[in-house]
Amino acid sequence: MKRLALSAAVALILAAGVGTPALAKDTGQIFVSTEKGNEVVVLDKDYNVIKRIKTSRRPRDMHFNADRTLLYVACGDDDAIDVIDVEKLEVVDSIPTGPSPEVFAFSPDEKLIYVSNEEDSRLEAIDVESRISVQDVPTGAEPEGVLVTPDGKTAFVTSEVADMVHVVDTATGAVTKNILVGTRPRRFILTPDGSELWVSCELSSEIYIIDTKTLEIKGDSLIFVPPGFREEDVTPVGMAITQDGSKVYVSLGRANHVAVVDAKTHDVLQYILVGKRAWSVDLSRDEMTAIVANGLSDDITIVDTASMKPVKSLPIGRVPHTVVIDD
Repeated sequence: MKRLALSAAVALILAAGVGTPALAKDTGQIFVSTEKGNEVVVLDKDYNVIKRIKTSRRPRDMHFNADRTLLYVACGDDDAIDVIDVEKLEVVDSIPTGPSPEVFAFSPDEKLIYVSNEEDSRLEAIDVESRISVQDVPTGAEPEGVLVTPDGKTAFVTSEVADMVHVVDTATGAVTKNILVGTRPRRFILTPDGSELWVSCELSSEIYIIDTKTLEIKGDSLIFVPPGFREEDVTPVGMAITQDGSKVYVSLGRANHVAVVDAKTHDVLQYILVGKRAWSVDLSRDEMTAIVANGLSDDITIVDTASMKPVKSLPIGRVPHTVVIDD
């Protein structure tokens, strides 16, 4: 229980608008966090930059609230999650966290934020309203990926150094199981039917699939060899899955490609050349477009998913980390 109670300043901000955010939804706007630019870049649906929102330092993972009026941004060097009003396009609040927050997830009722604090090896649960830390779960070193199941009963968190996925009972805050995966596990996606948890393992160049019922590894890991690269060049991180669960888009990091994977057969349907160090990928709601954040070329790549080809690259800023689409 280390979080401070609401300060008068934060209470004032809440009274000014966060508690009753301006309505905004389905704007078609694209938001990209830039780790070294300390900003979130906003593009309209025609890919014009319309705003650069200054944030706390080192913005990384981002998530909308359910009605998409607010965008939450983990800012690693200022130990905070900034809150952006989607209509005003400005930071209206900041939630303190433990040291170096990287990736986070909401509980299903949005009352809690589960955040991986990279520097103190903890998964922290923060009460959104009070800003109080209500759980502090020790993990392996450098926790990153966080996923909370739709029933809210279980949280999964990766440890990059321990090469593990920790399974956390959210009622007790206890780690109930550790699952060994590949080297430097990063991110998760859950299939729409909830049966499979996919884990990207950056340094072993693999995707592991965990059966969520048995919590055991399911089948062989997936490997990728895009044109012009060796298997060891591949460093998968970000993933996105279609709503019907048929395809998974995997950003392949330093291999500068995105792989489109048949989620049932695990065959690679296409390798798509994008920018340098493809890090994060998101799909538009109609799934006609995928947008990839490229960390080393400081740009994003727009992908037409029907043809599975890149159609445009746009400069964004220093070290794009995460892209999300408000549609």
